Amino acid sequence: MLITYGWSDQLQQDFAPFAAQGLSPARVVLQQRGRFGLVTAAGEVLGAPSGKLQHEAGPGGYPVAGDWVAILPPEGDGLAVIRQVMPRRTEFVRKAAGTGEAPQVVAANIDLAFLVLGLDDDFNLRRLERYLAAAWESGARPVVLLTKADSREDLEGVVAETQQVALGVDILPVSAVTGEGLDEVRHRLGPGLTAVLIGMSGVGKSTLVNALLGEQRLATGEVRETDGRGKHTTTHRELVLLPGGGLILDTPGMRELAFWDPGGGVSTAFAEVEALADQCRFRDCRHETEPGCAVRAAREAGELGEDRWRGYVKLQRELGHLDRKEDPVAREAWRKRWIHVAKANRKRGRGREPEAEE
Repeated sequence: MLITYGWSDQLQQDFAPFAAQGLSPARVVLQQRGRFGLVTAAGEVLGAPSGKLQHEAGPGGYPVAGDWVAILPPEGDGLAVIRQVMPRRTEFVRKAAGTGEAPQVVAANIDLAFLVLGLDDDFNLRRLERYLAAAWESGARPVVLLTKADSREDLEGVVAETQQVALGVDILPVSAVTGEGLDEVRHRLGPGLTAVLIGMSGVGKSTLVNALLGEQRLATGEVRETDGRGKHTTTHRELVLLPGGGLILDTPGMRELAFWDPGGGVSTAFAEVEALADQCRFRDCRHETEPGCAVRAAREAGELGEDRWRGYVKLQRELGHLDRKEDPVAREAWRKRWIHVAKANRKRGRGREPEAEE
């Protein structure tokens, strides 16, 4: 049972200290309101974290779907007790929704991050850039799924446009209605491999899982005609075993994906921009008015699109904001930079200050 859900010889070795304590391995397959569905060597059980784990788990240390955990097996009809979360091989993390200042681990121990855009009113390449940055930082390999492919007549053009953003990433048009692309998705999910679905509500994540299963297991909802958004029919995280042996994790739709710490992911997602920046004459080039700026030259020549450049700048500013919150030196350097920019603007007679950033 555990091997079916991804257990390996390496995990067996890593678990040895827990086994010496009389604990058993399990994988979290369902995460819902403080209760967890667990797969063990003996089958499926329900579990809850021990009081010690709840007290000591730091930010992001609470069990999530996909985690391997050490448990005390249940007695009779009781709950299994989750004593420890094993070190994660990969994890998809965002800042907790709302005003929270803590990380939220969306999925753990994933091999693939299926980034889902609906080819109706949801198609947004700037959002995809954000998804890609978070996916690369997670350690999982991103794959872009363009759902509702049957709704577009200009499919080839949309795929080509997406390729300009998702560099080096597989892009799969998929339709649960016609079956297009489903075999391509299955092909990437071999036995024991785990994928997570990331996307807004209404893009068809649960519908896709049902199509891969060949049955209506997960609840789905209609998309509103007014704004193209779907209802949050998925309210929990569930790891589903597919007929071919792969595992796919359905998640609630994301209204926002605020970065927690995606520095390297942004660089990977914008590899072509970073490569241009490396060619600038000055190492500290701001890509504004400096001579020998390869980035500005590429923009002027039309080799780097303005939308792409603005997307890069926006995410870099967000990273800078995160850095300044943690590093007073970086915060002071940023303040001095904007004082310099403001003075330069006044000298040129523009008469307006640069926009302040929170």
